[in-house]
Amino acid sequence: MIKTMLLVGLMLAATPALAQTPQPPSPYAPLQDKPSCTRAELVKATDAYVAAQKNGSLAGLPLDEKAHFLENMATVEKDKGLWNTSLPIAHAQSFHDETRCKTFTEVIVTQGDHHYVIGTRLYMHNGKVIRLDSLVTDKGDWLFNANAYLKYTAREDWKPLPAAQRTSAAEMIRGANAYLDAFSDKFTDIPWGTPCARLEGGAYTDREGKPDASCNIGIPPGVLYIVNRDYLIDAEKGVINVYCRFGNSATGAPDSHVFRYIDGKIRLVHTISVVPGPQADDNGAIVRN
Repeated sequence: MIKTMLLVGLMLAATPALAQTPQPPSPYAPLQDKPSCTRAELVKATDAYVAAQKNGSLAGLPLDEKAHFLENMATVEKDKGLWNTSLPIAHAQSFHDETRCKTFTEVIVTQGDHHYVIGTRLYMHNGKVIRLDSLVTDKGDWLFNANAYLKYTAREDWKPLPAAQRTSAAEMIRGANAYLDAFSDKFTDIPWGTPCARLEGGAYTDREGKPDASCNIGIPPGVLYIVNRDYLIDAEKGVINVYCRFGNSATGAPDSHVFRYIDGKIRLVHTISVVPGPQADDNGAIVRN
């Protein structure tokens, strides 16, 4: 028996490891396990991105020569993305994660014939943007209404928090996952706070500004898995942003969820979902057909 085991061991040691087929090199800058950046670099990059979207040119961004460009979670050529279109931005706000070297910028466009709500991630390393990833929503997308998105965002408080009111990164991730897991498991423990307001595409849960407003309004029935979760945490603002897909990991709806924590509880939620669905009106109510 011992001889047999030794023989098998020698055979395994001599057998080439599986999955050793050489892969062609990626044409894109690699995502880093532990990227390097400063908060100042991240802030400068988001300022440059907002200016770029206003001007319709990425010339001012510190792009890596192999930067990867994505729109609605699909690779696009640099000259094909919406960032090449000059947009009259009505409002923009950004969040910065100097640990993971990621940023998230929310852009609202309400002027002209074409309205947008855009969420853009920048991934940075050594002072360069190695990945630009935009989610672009407009008319026809889930609960879309840019006028309502602007109206309610403008009245919310997203300023940096005093240190005593901040929430640990681990707890923000746990709470965000509890919410996203609830779409497949209705028994998760979501740390809702009061008051709490949810802005989804343009639909708003606290249109009357009630002091006891709740986000605990239930989860749609059925089992839906939310996958490909990618986290960004702005500790100063008590914000976690999750990029994910609703459903299949390759074809599920591209989505962004932003959760604002105060004293360990979720108080604000913003979502951008690139999937067809009902619309919202200018007051943030869902239009029922």
